[in-house]
Amino acid sequence: MRRYASTISKQNSLPAAYYRGGTSRAVFFKTNDLPQNKKSWDHIFRSVIGSPDPYGRQLDGMGGGISSLSKICVVGKSTHSDADVDYTFVALGVKTNEVDYSSNCGNMISAVGPFAVDSGLFPTSINQQSATVRIHNTNTGKIIHAVFPVVEGEAAASGDFSIDGVAGAASPIRLDFIEPAGSRTGHLLPTGNVTDDIDGVPVTCLDAANPCALVKATDLGVDGNLTPDEIDTHPDLLQWLDSIRRQAGVKMSLAKTLDTVPGSVPKICLVATPTSTPRDIKAQQTPSDVDLLVRAISVGQPHKAVPITVALAVATASKVRGSTVSDVVGVNPVDKAGVTLGHASGKLLVGANFSEDGGLESATVFRTARRSLVSMLKTYNGPVQYEEAICIYLFRESSALS
Repeated sequence: MRRYASTISKQNSLPAAYYRGGTSRAVFFKTNDLPQNKKSWDHIFRSVIGSPDPYGRQLDGMGGGISSLSKICVVGKSTHSDADVDYTFVALGVKTNEVDYSSNCGNMISAVGPFAVDSGLFPTSINQQSATVRIHNTNTGKIIHAVFPVVEGEAAASGDFSIDGVAGAASPIRLDFIEPAGSRTGHLLPTGNVTDDIDGVPVTCLDAANPCALVKATDLGVDGNLTPDEIDTHPDLLQWLDSIRRQAGVKMSLAKTLDTVPGSVPKICLVATPTSTPRDIKAQQTPSDVDLLVRAISVGQPHKAVPITVALAVATASKVRGSTVSDVVGVNPVDKAGVTLGHASGKLLVGANFSEDGGLESATVFRTARRSLVSMLKTYNGPVQYEEAICIYLFRESSALS
């Protein structure tokens, strides 16, 4: 492998990696490479991502100006007996200085296993063909199993599996969320109700992988197939959704007051029954294509696809009689393997496994991930600098630079 080195002296440099996970992207750090005093992490993370940026571009960092690209993942030795590695997710505000440790990111979990293998946290043999990495998410205390192919001791980069919202194909990564109910609240239905009346509309407050507030699009007087841009430019929809989300957060005991509800949880999602309008037909999101439509909001922004934790919550709620989701989901599933969600960039199949007594045992999704960069990130009192590129993957085939 060709390597690149710099003669510039190190100034507060930190080893890091840049990965796409599902429809998100994040900078990865090993826990041991960060200061032991976690109070100093926030400044480092803001410098790396380029926040806050009043222009909303994060041009001085590695963020991308939207919530799904403004993320940090910290991975290290496991502190849980049922896991191989610990994974802490951090969401950063784009225009604000918020550094939020309150939630999990399902999309980025797809990159945690490959990072653990590639960084040596999870050793593999040269002849090993697959790996199963048990991940302990410290934000929620939940366990996720990541299963993926391995090539010559590294996570496989190439493959023929594709996901909607990401161009190209890569190796499939199976994610099994073990007993995801009650991730933050300890209960699948934290308020004790299947629906709660918030701002005059029924809302299902459900906690599976992340706490979520699920509301029917028709109850807010909007179509379920709105594009992210249409949601963003709607005169009052985002404000209304945030009002519902904050009230749901208080009802779910995530905060005591509306103004202290974290930016990342609860998530909020519009759900709707698919129809056969010309737009639905063009998007392949008719009743014969998907079981229901979802439009998620992530840290105040319309999501370009769907957060995996929201997808898990929606799939779970579809099995809860009387929920806002069960009211709109089709009777006969498009795919018997699970619930097919139509999101802003395509569709996603989610499998949810329930026990005989109705408990949620596990939920499964398939994603892809790709390593883009391994580097030394040099931080000053100001923005991050990129000092030494150890290895850069410009092509999907890692052998292209050898």
